[in-house]
Formats: sequence, structure tokens, C-alpha cells
Amino acid sequence: MNRLFTTFVVLAMVLGVAAGWAVHTYLPADEAKAVAGNLSIITTVFLRAIKMIIAPLVFSTLVAGIAHMEDAAAVGRVGVKTMFWFITASIISLTIGLVMVQWIQPGVGVAADPAAAAAATITGTELTLKDFLTTHLIPDSIIKAMANNEILPIVVFSIFVGTAVAAIDDRAPAVLALVEQIAAIMLKVTGYVMSASPLAIFAALAAIISTKGLDILGAYAKFVGGFYLSLGILWALLFLALIVFVGPRAFRLIAGIRQPILLAFSTASSEAAYPGTLEALQKFGVSRKVASFVLPLGYSFNLDGSMMYCTFATLFIAQIYGVHLTLSQQITMLGLLMVTSKGMAGVPKASIVVIAATLAYFKLPEAGIGLILAVDQLLDMGRSATNVVGNSVASAVVARWEGEIEVPAKA
Repeated sequence: MNRLFTTFVVLAMVLGVAAGWAVHTYLPADEAKAVAGNLSIITTVFLRAIKMIIAPLVFSTLVAGIAHMEDAAAVGRVGVKTMFWFITASIISLTIGLVMVQWIQPGVGVAADPAAAAAATITGTELTLKDFLTTHLIPDSIIKAMANNEILPIVVFSIFVGTAVAAIDDRAPAVLALVEQIAAIMLKVTGYVMSASPLAIFAALAAIISTKGLDILGAYAKFVGGFYLSLGILWALLFLALIVFVGPRAFRLIAGIRQPILLAFSTASSEAAYPGTLEALQKFGVSRKVASFVLPLGYSFNLDGSMMYCTFATLFIAQIYGVHLTLSQQITMLGLLMVTSKGMAGVPKASIVVIAATLAYFKLPEAGIGLILAVDQLLDMGRSATNVVGNSVASAVVARWEGEIEVPAKA
């Protein structure tokens, strides 16, 4: 069944590109735009269905996972190991993006059109430590955070609740049973929603190709190609680390997460792949308590693809406008992005807002945002898929450190 579903997903991607090309080629621009708008309705409905699942799924799985740990010390131990991996992976991701964009120089020689770019600018605001703590970390209302699908505040609240349940002598069996039942129900709902993912993938790709066409790839070939080359290097390092820490069984996990990767790539949303990634990790053998703890944290602290894109795109814009950033400024940028990216949601276009904030901080032309929006959908697909890979590897490695990888009955 899984193999058949994967076939449907790949087929949907191919047909989506073909249909989009046909619409772009044979229909007038206004009609092609109308067709793309209608197709986008399907993708929007699908992503909204995913978003309605995320908050209760993250809360229930995280609370249940923490509550099943031995004690608060176990929670702290796993948390320290998880954050150590996240910080290390973040530094590596940001550094690869920084080094590669300096080496490839994709923005050199690109003629900027400030007038055209200004029409598509997105205003960014400088994110301070105070704003991060009071706005993106500690929720003033958990209901509000859930309504807005703000994963980081939900994670913080869930950690408090799960730790409290684990600290109670009888582990509040009624509450724990309820949370586990909610998690089971939400996973079943996820299965229903995911059955429509091939249709959503087809619509998403057909819509973007209908309006942009295939020619757009040529104009930004160096930028797009350089970024995907950088992602390839990061994937290689992540998979190498997975093999080193987990052993030969790592290839089973790589095969197991192909569907979530394809879904994230096609819909340009890491969030859309969350339920499938959680299921794949548990099928691989990562214990439920570790997977339910590490994966939600990863969606706030370990978006490797998005972080790499922030450095790559920011310096790309600087190169376009001929602005040279000193080494100290680039190091400062890495530190700034280490903080601002932690409140980044795994949803489309979140990186653009972070980039806009970074441009404002370094007094770079924010009109440069308009120059990357043309291919941002294509780049968002790659970074979303990378986020899934990074969080899957992180969950497996932490589970290996904790001795919480179970060998399935049928290897």
C-alpha cells in the first residue's frame, strides 16, 4: 500500500508539472492565471486541513511522550541532548549556506530592477530577544497559540503539562489516557487527510507552473542550482551522521521517510509532512516517547533547510546590490538567524519574513525580497523537504543516544 501511495505521489508531481506547462503554453496569461487560482483552492483546502490537525496532534503526542518518561530528570536529559543536536545542526546549516553563496556568487552580475522589486516587498521588523521571549516562546494564552498554530508556544505549554503529569505519583491515569486517545484519534484523522495528498500535490505544482512557466528556472539557474547544491551537501552530511550513529539500519529510515519528503517538497510545507514523519519514525523503531518529544521541538528549533536559505538568500540580495558584508557582520548574521529562525513556523513563506527582518537589521535594501519571490516557491519546496530530513535524523540520533530504538519484529 505504501509503495502504491508513493507511486501516486510521484505520478501527481509529474502530471502537475505537465499540466501546468500545457496551461502556461496554450492559454492566454489571464486565463492561465484563473486556472492557477482555481487549482490553488485545492492546495489551500488541503493545507488548512493539515493545520487544523497540528495543534492537537503536537500537544497530545508531546504530553504523552513526556509523561511516559521515567521522571523529570529523564525529560531534562533528553532535552539537553536534543538541543545540543539542534544547535550543532543549525550552525552547520547556516555555515554551509554562508560558504556556498560566497563561493558560487549567484548575485554577482544580476541586474536589479528596484522599481519592479519594490512592488513585491515584504516589510520585516527586527526581532529582539524580548520579542522572542514574550511573543514567540511563552504564550499569554494557549488557546490563542493553538488557534494561530504557533508551534513553539504549544511545545512550551506541552512540556510543562507533560512534566507535571510525569511528576505526579500515579501519573494522572485518567488525563494520560485521555491524551493518548486524542493522539490516536488525531493520527486516524491524519490518515484521512493524507489520502488526498496526491491531488493536493498535483494542484500545487500545476498552479505554480501555469503562471510562472518553465522559463523562470533559466533566469535564476545559478541561484536555484547553487541553493540545491548546498541542500545536497547538507543532506549528505545528515545522512552520514545518521549512518554513523544508527548504523546500517539508517537506510531503512531513509526509505521510510520518502513519502513525507515528497509531500513536503510538493506542497512547500514542512508542517504538512509532520504526521507522516511521526508515523515513519515509529515504524522505523524510534520509541513513541522520544519521537513525540524531539519532532515537535524540531519544528521550532531545527528547520535546517529554512535556516540555510536565510543566509543564502540574504547574501544573494547583498551581492545583487553590490553590498559587501565584513566577516564580523557575517558572523553576526549567523548569530541573529540562530535566534530569529527559532520562532519560524514550518509553513510556506515563513523564511521570507525572517529574511526581511535580517535585511532591515543590516540596512540592506528590502526591495531585494521581490527579486527572490519569483522562484521562492521552488526554493521553498527544497527547504521544506530538508526540514523533514533534518528532524527525522535528529529524532533517530537522539533515540539512539537514549537506547530507545526498537528493532521491529520483521526487519
